[in-house]
Amino acid sequence: MENQEKTVEVLNDLIQINNDRADGFDKASKDLSEENIDLKATFDKLSSDSRANVTELAGLVGRNNEDPDTGNTILGTLHRAWIDIKASFGGDDRHSILAECERGEDAIKKAYKDALQENELGENVRSVLLKQQDGINISHDAIKALRDAHKSL
Repeated sequence: MENQEKTVEVLNDLIQINNDRADGFDKASKDLSEENIDLKATFDKLSSDSRANVTELAGLVGRNNEDPDTGNTILGTLHRAWIDIKASFGGDDRHSILAECERGEDAIKKAYKDALQENELGENVRSVLLKQQDGINISHDAIKALRDAHKSL
């Protein structure tokens, strides 16, 4: 029973951070200025990817006869508030936007790394998390490359 409880806890934590990520990219996409509108498709895709992760994770929680979390983390909410404050003081340039997005990607990468260190996860759960982690690592590297490309201009 303890393994099931730990698995559900890990999955619900990942659901929350994926919700944070999706909401963060939605917000970033909506707040883009005309000069950065080319980032909209990337941000929309990453938000969609996180929502797909949530659906998959919620299914795993349901298989454990539990209800999945539907909320966000407190830190994610604070991060979005910080982005609002920063934007109001002129921090809405391309580099700042991408740096904040990368910071969020660092957080979700860490969450998946930590989750996969749990020994009690079943092989099916571990397989799903590894697949999702691969996608998140690719996304992180894409955001970082965009940030670095702009920084070098």
